[in-house]
Amino acid sequence: MNGTNHTDGSLFSCYSASVVGYRYFAVLWGSCVTFTGTIGNLMTVLAFASDQRLRTRFNVLIVNLAIADLLYCTVLQPISVDSYLHLRWRSGHLWCRIFGFLLFLSNSVSILTLCLVAISRYLLVTKRATFDRVFSNRGLAILIILAWGLGIASFAPLWRVYVFVPQVCTCSFHRTEGRPYSTILLFFYFFIGLGCVGVFYLLIYKRVYTASQALLRYRLSRRSSKKKPTFSGPGTDDSGVGSGVANTSCTEVSSQADLVASKDPSAREGTGIKASESPATKQTPPVVVPPPAPDPAASRSPTDDSEFKRVTRMCFTVFLCFVFCFVPFLLLNIADKNNSAPQVLHMFCANLTWLNSCINPVLYALMNRQFGQAYRVLLTKAAAPFTCLWAWFRGKGLCVKWRS
Repeated sequence: MNGTNHTDGSLFSCYSASVVGYRYFAVLWGSCVTFTGTIGNLMTVLAFASDQRLRTRFNVLIVNLAIADLLYCTVLQPISVDSYLHLRWRSGHLWCRIFGFLLFLSNSVSILTLCLVAISRYLLVTKRATFDRVFSNRGLAILIILAWGLGIASFAPLWRVYVFVPQVCTCSFHRTEGRPYSTILLFFYFFIGLGCVGVFYLLIYKRVYTASQALLRYRLSRRSSKKKPTFSGPGTDDSGVGSGVANTSCTEVSSQADLVASKDPSAREGTGIKASESPATKQTPPVVVPPPAPDPAASRSPTDDSEFKRVTRMCFTVFLCFVFCFVPFLLLNIADKNNSAPQVLHMFCANLTWLNSCINPVLYALMNRQFGQAYRVLLTKAAAPFTCLWAWFRGKGLCVKWRS
């Protein structure tokens, strides 16, 4: 019995004299990730549910990403903190397998959601009709179900090879027993998946840059002819879904009105313009310069264009943070095939991946005006009972107002 316990203890131990001091940093780091990630991602979901302005098709993908991160921060991260604190896994074989499966399920859903976000931004700036068809309410539901279903189908076959990995003091799939299937999965998700996200954002940048240059040339040509362009675009929110519609109707209508008025004096009188008595004026119609062909990216109003760029910049920053968190860990595992690198280096790179689960709500608050406002409203409501108690304690009697 004692021999069996000793064997089990050694299998689930990550103790090493070199990491005894480092574990306290890992515990503090993991606790901050747990607290920040749980509160931040939960606020993202609640903000979407409570704020009508945030209930857009694009933000459904943001909420799906928040749910995947919430799964990690609330369920998995506290167990990782416990493992680092005691330098051993204390939850048994079964939970080790469940932990490993949920870990890669969360990561795979996050990557697939980042791909959907990049594709949606690209279609929004290039093919709005396709965007409306693919990312409709029904289409979004199907895509989200497929993302979770693909993650489950991908990593469920590795159930028997999820083991405790002492180098990172957590449960993952075995480094060699899962090959070549595990290698194919990692290559598909982390290299092909993230590579596709980068390619789509590069295409978006080229498209927006080309459209901006075309719009600049058009404005210069209008300015040289002493005609100011008229923009009339619908309002949009920070999600950017309302943008991308061609807004050249006013220019086209005004050009057509000038042409009709120049050919028909009665039409000119109907518009309040008096015809000249000079025959030369009647015979020489004004030269009408047709507007350029409408482009989904170039024909947005300045407000729409600014909103689209700001939201796309936020999404690209989320993608860069994901890459920054995972690339060091992936490169170390590829380069250190014989586990000759110091254990503390493996742990640090693994702990860096924790940041990905809590950083997104911070980015939303800093880079998205509406999410920031919704967060402040939620925090104010959450703090209201404590404010009431503090006011009651000081004898100001504001609790009645809060209850009403």
